[in-house]
Amino acid sequence: MTEKTSDKRLGSMIGLAYKAGRIRSGGFAAEESVRSGTAKLCMVSGDTSEGTMKKFKDMCSHKSIPMVLMDISKEELGHMMGKDLRSVVTVEDEGFAKRILELIEGGNACG
Repeated sequence: MTEKTSDKRLGSMIGLAYKAGRIRSGGFAAEESVRSGTAKLCMVSGDTSEGTMKKFKDMCSHKSIPMVLMDISKEELGHMMGKDLRSVVTVEDEGFAKRILELIEGGNACG
């Protein structure tokens, strides 16, 4: 499988989770999601500021929530949900979080 196919599948899965109402996007909403413990996965775009990255890394570590630094821009992350720039996105569903993490880590996991 090519990287493009994997990226497309990842974008589709994130879009599906967004449409299902299981994604919180943007700094404030994502921070609330992590602090409340409802986040199952936190994704941070690669071009996010160092301060924002550190803040979410610390919060996620404290709450034992997996955090992934994405190799995509804020624009690309937002585009996956049909939105503008998004630097931080949380997934609030265990199933979606697991599948998205599988696609990020391997790209070809089934399930």
